[in-house]
Amino acid sequence: MDIPLSTIAVVGLGTMGTGIAEVLARAGHEVIGIDISEAAARRAVAALDASTARAVRRGRLTEEERSDVLARFRTFPGLRAAAEAELVIEVVPESYEIKQQVFRELDAIVSPTAILATGTNALSVTRLAAESLHPERVLGLHFFNPAPAMKLVEVVSSVLTAPPAVEAVTALARSLGKEPVAVGDRPGFVADGLLFGYLNQAAAMYEANYASREDIDAAMKLGCGLPMGPLALLDLIGIDTARTVLEAMYAESRDRLHAPAPVLRQLSEAGLTGRKSGRGFYTYAADGSPAVVPDALTPRDDASAVAGRTVRAVGVAGSGTMASGIAEVFAKAGYEVVLAARGQEKADTAKGRIAKSLERSVAKGRLTAEARDGALARITAAGSLDAFADVDLAVEAVAEDLAVKQQLFGTLDKVCKPGAVLATTTSSLPVVAIARATSRPQDVIGMHFFNPAPAMKLVEVVRTVLTADDVHATVREVCGTVRKHPVDCGDRAGFIVNALLFPYLNNAIKMVEEHYATLDDIDAAMKLGGGYPMGPFELLDVVGLDVSLAIEKVLHSEFRDPGLAPAPLLEHLVAAGCLGRKTGRGFREYARR
Repeated sequence: MDIPLSTIAVVGLGTMGTGIAEVLARAGHEVIGIDISEAAARRAVAALDASTARAVRRGRLTEEERSDVLARFRTFPGLRAAAEAELVIEVVPESYEIKQQVFRELDAIVSPTAILATGTNALSVTRLAAESLHPERVLGLHFFNPAPAMKLVEVVSSVLTAPPAVEAVTALARSLGKEPVAVGDRPGFVADGLLFGYLNQAAAMYEANYASREDIDAAMKLGCGLPMGPLALLDLIGIDTARTVLEAMYAESRDRLHAPAPVLRQLSEAGLTGRKSGRGFYTYAADGSPAVVPDALTPRDDASAVAGRTVRAVGVAGSGTMASGIAEVFAKAGYEVVLAARGQEKADTAKGRIAKSLERSVAKGRLTAEARDGALARITAAGSLDAFADVDLAVEAVAEDLAVKQQLFGTLDKVCKPGAVLATTTSSLPVVAIARATSRPQDVIGMHFFNPAPAMKLVEVVRTVLTADDVHATVREVCGTVRKHPVDCGDRAGFIVNALLFPYLNNAIKMVEEHYATLDDIDAAMKLGGGYPMGPFELLDVVGLDVSLAIEKVLHSEFRDPGLAPAPLLEHLVAAGCLGRKTGRGFREYARR
């Protein structure tokens, strides 16, 4: 099988097949495009024509190079055109029957030395290989959409695959400018194996009416830096495709987190499969259009909405990084801020941290010296919560310990004036349990900022069953004033972001425990294949393994789902004191400062 892959056939000229064909043709390969649909073949040719024309306009190709690329791509209606191919990549619909039929027919057409690759992201490569006369030449070659732009390619071996076939396609992927990751044969492989569980949980969250589609998507984009929200991504992938992938994952794992949310079946069976049908979780301008148009679920401004309370002065309780960041946010927005800590020295230190942060903003040209001085002048450092007597909004940002927060809110209840809004920045504790520590639970709400607070745009606004409407309105108005994006969610563990993020991180740890893939391959897969700013293990080490374990435990306790139980490896690392970057060792080792 040590042969050059100069002629490559691509079977199935949908979006993915067309993208793969373009990558191959632009890299100098002769590409045989095969599709039983003449219309699909015409669209593929038109797509390549259009993309190469754009490349010429942008100076990335010459007209001569463009002509050569177009000449290297030929389309045919039948599999017999693949006879001379040294590699065949099938990208037909996700169906064992359809793919197995393709492989059976190819066995009688191509050379015995030709490599057969399936582009499946959900089905068993081993099962597909078993249908071939030469299973040793069958493997998975999973590109990501859009193929020309996405760097990741998962190279999937079955127990039957011959190493030379793996080596040949791995070398091909590198020659295309891709990053190949070697993985074993299990539904979803690495990237989709982690991604689709997360997407499924987001669909279930939406179905439960816990949060709106817009808030779920905004929370994950702004809170995690993702390029798309999960529901918009499901629409892009295709809700029917996502359901197929999840069914395959669930059939193997029996993990309830992989059992497709009923809303995916309902939408699929109704033909509302996402962008390609013009409607899925969102409604689009036309079939295949990326433009979202308003529909019955689109939020509208309500002129009769409850008015919020007046907020001029804000108190921030705490002296850590989060408290300092939140105080800076309010001061820069023009509010008078009281920053209270346990003792004047701690409060002064926290204000000094804010001064340094503001100075860095000036040095980077993000803030004027005048604005810096004004913000710092609006902050009063205090050594006691008694200084909160006149604040209109008190924001707590102390240790994530229920007893500590309850005691603090008991004090706020006595110190703060009637009508003051009391907010907790908890990321995992029940807000109502904190509210009940006061005599005015109707004035208590969750206001979950993300770290670093000056930079992160998201605030999760958490109402309890006791929170007053005008308190909720107040916090949303304040978020707008400080230029944050509020998303509404109910009072349950994890809120939106952590409830979706940490099961994904936990599942990545389980992959390593099962020796399915390495830390580096998993991180690379999620950054290159999913567009994540950080891989899961990079993120775990930044967040802190102790913090991550605590959140996992809270989620498991709240939802009682076995799939949410913390991975044993995470527990072992925490027990060993390996907590991530802050201790110099977590999943990886770091240089001591």
